[in-house]
Amino acid sequence: MQAFGQRLKELRKERGMTQKEMSEFLGKTERHYQDMEGGKINVPGLTLIKLADHFEVSIDYLVGRGEKRQPCQGKEAIEP
Repeated sequence: MQAFGQRLKELRKERGMTQKEMSEFLGKTERHYQDMEGGKINVPGLTLIKLADHFEVSIDYLVGRGEKRQPCQGKEAIEP
């Protein structure tokens, strides 16, 4: 999950947010959030969705499975 942690950190910094602010946004401890950025935690799907929505990126981009940052919109999200 190293790519996830790196991308999460980049996106957080782009938004000018601190780790403390992100931990509060997610309802987690600051240490827990730091471990997320460090790639030490398997992040639940609902948290991935919340993060992707917050940063307006696709989950694939967030976890390092693609380079397309934009999330799918509407009908495009359902069609294969």
